[in-house]
Amino acid sequence: MATTLPSPPKIGMVSLGCPKNLVDSERILTQLRGDGYQMSPDYAGADIVLVNTCGFLDSAKEESLEAIGEAIAENGRVIVTGCMGKEADAIRARFPQVLAITGAHEYEQVVGAVHDAAPMPPSAFLNLIPDAGLKLTPRHYSYLKISEGCNHRCSFCIIPSLRGDLVSRRPDAILREAEKLVEAGTKELLVISQDTSAYGVDLRHASWPVKTGGPMARGEAREVRAHMTDLSRELGKIAPWVRLHYVYPYPHVDHVIPLMAEGLVLPYLDIPFQHAAPSVLRRMKRPGNDAKVLQRIHNWRTIAPDITIRSTFVVGFPGETEEDFQYLLDWLDEAQLDRVGAFRFEPVEGAAANLLPDHVPEELKEERYARIMEKTAAISAAKLQAKIGRTLDVIIDAVDEEGATGRSQADAPEIDGEVFLRDAGHLTVGDIVPVTIEDADDHDLYGVPVA
Repeated sequence: MATTLPSPPKIGMVSLGCPKNLVDSERILTQLRGDGYQMSPDYAGADIVLVNTCGFLDSAKEESLEAIGEAIAENGRVIVTGCMGKEADAIRARFPQVLAITGAHEYEQVVGAVHDAAPMPPSAFLNLIPDAGLKLTPRHYSYLKISEGCNHRCSFCIIPSLRGDLVSRRPDAILREAEKLVEAGTKELLVISQDTSAYGVDLRHASWPVKTGGPMARGEAREVRAHMTDLSRELGKIAPWVRLHYVYPYPHVDHVIPLMAEGLVLPYLDIPFQHAAPSVLRRMKRPGNDAKVLQRIHNWRTIAPDITIRSTFVVGFPGETEEDFQYLLDWLDEAQLDRVGAFRFEPVEGAAANLLPDHVPEELKEERYARIMEKTAAISAAKLQAKIGRTLDVIIDAVDEEGATGRSQADAPEIDGEVFLRDAGHLTVGDIVPVTIEDADDHDLYGVPVA
């Protein structure tokens, strides 16, 4: 006699903001799938829609509110989570029909709210999930969050008030998750946090016994310290590519560069410098020894000549003079950073920078933004032109009849450039292949797989 299974509720998800939010969304969906819920790719098929919000900037808050409004209009049964959960009163004032509101990385609360709004019918056959959990990224790369929160108190940022102080995960738990991801097909681990360099500070860099069976680890048992350098080395034994994001230039970052030279970690650092002028960095409440940083960048390139350094900068910060901005442009000429993003300063409710004097007029912010982007595009174009004729390893992201699209070790997904390949229809997504570079523009490379 056939058993008729009950139909489980379906959950839709709208995930906004940074990769850290994306990881939160994956964890929530993994838990809900483990509880038996099904996933819906659209509003119409969902019993509940989750909106994971971003609240870092006022513009991001407005985007989150628009997403909530759209979900309510299209579906009507909405649960809100994420960074804007701290502003529940404002959300309810605009959308009183929202079923529940929870804060950032409050996994149990949001899952509990789903259970209350759409209870699961009891069944032993519905709670099946993949070993690596549910992912919102392609199979061949995964974000690996190593900590929550931040101990910095930058004057333009409200992340500590949204996500709290630094809370690091134990290294054994991180390495187990990394192994599961690689076993499920991940080729590239993207290590993320609010401050990757500070990993383990709250754990006093204690050690935990770890036994992993990655392709280079050979299953041996050993002690692993909760420290950025040690964790990077261990991850390099598990995954083909390990990419480090949100790295503050603390002195111990110098010890990671030899791991890049050895091939354990990708020669890539994502460092949020934010500015270079000492007076602006002081107002931002960030360290400001730019001369020492320039020397360290030179030393890094001596050890790992192919290292790629990407960063972000804020233009138009309160009190930024023309001299400060020119100092930043001159510093960029010296630093020759490979990838640069820029943002116009935007006041964020609750940020100390809002109270600083001498706010920069909007038209001047726009003018400076255009100048820094012109400067950094020229640097990027020259660096990419120098790669023509070289053979680079490329991870394949997409394949069609025309060819393939991938990324070199210098390119993180969705934020850096791409490599466009001809004569590559035989490749498979997730392959890592040698490619001869034939051409370049300001941001991307063009090439052909090595026969």
